[in-house]
Order: sequence, then C-alpha cells, then structure tokens
Amino acid sequence: MPHMPSRATRRASAAGRPDAAPPIRPSSAESAVVDCAVYVDGRRLPGPFTHEDALAEVRRRGSGFVWLGLHHPDEHQMASVARTFGLHELMVEDAVHAHQRPKLERYDNVLFLVLRTVSYVEHESVTTTKDIVETGEIMLFTGPDFVVSVRHGDHSALAEVRKRLEDDPEHLVRGPATVLHAIADHVVDSYLAVTTAVQPDVDDLEELVFTPSTRIAVEQIYMLKREIVELRRAVLPLAEPLQQLIRSPGNPVPKDIRRYFRDVADHHTTVSDRIAAFDETLSTLLDAAIAKITVQQNTDMRRISAWVAIAAVPTMIAGIYGMNFERMPELQWEYGYYVVIGAILAITVALFVTFRRNKWL
Repeated sequence: MPHMPSRATRRASAAGRPDAAPPIRPSSAESAVVDCAVYVDGRRLPGPFTHEDALAEVRRRGSGFVWLGLHHPDEHQMASVARTFGLHELMVEDAVHAHQRPKLERYDNVLFLVLRTVSYVEHESVTTTKDIVETGEIMLFTGPDFVVSVRHGDHSALAEVRKRLEDDPEHLVRGPATVLHAIADHVVDSYLAVTTAVQPDVDDLEELVFTPSTRIAVEQIYMLKREIVELRRAVLPLAEPLQQLIRSPGNPVPKDIRRYFRDVADHHTTVSDRIAAFDETLSTLLDAAIAKITVQQNTDMRRISAWVAIAAVPTMIAGIYGMNFERMPELQWEYGYYVVIGAILAITVALFVTFRRNKWL
C-alpha cells in the first residue's frame, strides 16, 4: 500500500495552491442574533450588547435579565450561546435541528419550551391552491436572569412582542417569565387568527360539495384535510406544556404569571375545538363527495346502459337478417324491408320513451 500523506501535509499543500478553496471558518454567534437587550426594572438599557456582555452586565448589577433573540442559528453559534448561558447540550441540539413537537422540559433552573408557529397562506381559491398553512418553530430557554428565543421559519417574528413588552415596563419588571408568557400568548393568538382564516375555505368546500350538478375533485378535500392535520400536529400537543406551566409542582414560573397562562390555555382550548370541528366537517365532506361521485357514476352507467339497449335492437334484427340463409321468413315478401325498418323504429322509440320516463336518459 502506498504511503498516504498526513492530513496536515495535505492541508499545507492545498494552502500553497493558488486555486485551493479557503478554509471554512465557523460563523460568529452574533450573525444569528436578531436582538440582544438588557432589561433592568422593566426598562431596556441603552446601547448594543453582545450576549456575553449582556449577561455579565446583568450579573454585575445583580438585577434585571437578558433577552437574546436568535434566528436559524447553526451548531457553532448555539454552542457559543450555550457556553455563555449554561444550556444543556440536549437543549442545544433540539434548538439547532428543530422539527420538535411542542414540549416543556426542565434542566436544573432552566425551562426549555418548544412552540410550533403557524401562518395562513393567502390564495385565490381553495380548489386550486396546494398550501393553506405553513409552520415554523420557536424554542425558548428561560433562566433566572435570561431568556433565549430561537426562531425557525420566516414568519411569527417576535419584534412586535418585544416592542409591546417594552411599552409596558410595569409588566416586564416581573422578569423572564413575563417574556415566556408573552411569546406563548402571541403564538396561540396566531393559532386563533389562522383558524379564523381557514374557516371560509372549509365553508367554500362545503358549498361546492352540496351544490347540485357541481363536480369537485376529492383530491382538494384531501389536500385541505392534510393541511388541517398539519395544523393539528402543530397546535394540539401544546396543551400539556401549558398545563405543566400552570400546575406543575416546583414550577419556577411565579404564581401571578401562572394566572396569565390560564388565559393562554383557554384560548388554546378554543383553537383545539375549532380544529376538531374542521376535521370532522372535512371527513363528512369527503364521505359526501365520494357518495356524490358514486351516484354520478351510477347515473352515467344507467344512461350508457339505456343507449346500449336501444342500439341492441337494430343490431340484433340486422344481424339475424344478415345471416344469408336462403329460407328465412319474409325474404321474398315485397314489403318485408319496410316492415323490419318500421319494427326497429317502433321498438327503439318505445325504449327511448320508457327510459326517458324513468329518468334513465
């Protein structure tokens, strides 16, 4: 076996080539930062902060908290944040790779809450669109003096939540739990908005299915039902984390903030009931559409069978008299042709009238 050069030798030789690709440098954690602020007595301190400086400032003062917002961080960026805030490696892994179900976990004095976000996709008609809802994720790390929010997806921006809280310092002074509630409330309110927007789509499909002589593709009902399934998977699992935040023993969330979470849980129940109603309605529409198609197919088959029966009369008679036998009744009769044609017309007309009367034609 020939001797292979070492990895260091290969790297050095590659660096000497003019066309060698530059080494990949790990990205800075600050490049994923949407906003980083220090809040003391409910008010934001002026000036920009890195996440290290922000946490150091809070711990130097002995009061306040840091709110760090990240968007699509990679492993290196999250590792830097984890070192600063002391986050568990399992939480960091979930925050990087996303695709998590809504859940609440506790690692020592840090709460880790996963929320699925949803947004409504505008479209002209429910019968032509392929997407109704889009989903994303928000991960929240909440400690005694910090909140780290990690967002995946291009919707449900948290800037308006931050702005609303900054305008209410008396509420923000209660600490990181206030931010946790505000974001959860914002996400659940978006669920309400999405289900309100989906309702007309379900109503449009219902009208199409039950409108006489209107054909609708079953695939469109399946498509909307698939979107409702995606919405249900994003929304329904959040019920248990909300109940844990309200009732879990040893919960680090202050008692006065838990009361606000009860309101969020009530709104979540309303959303869950709406989604269950959508799912039930679409199942009914699917059964009705299939029944409507079956009835239409039976009607088409009756119509085809009626025309086949009418066409069979001249075919049968012409077939009999076309067998070229020498001895057949009426072959030598002067009026035989006219009698046969008349009989064919009489029978076919009688069949047509009968089928039309029975609504087969």
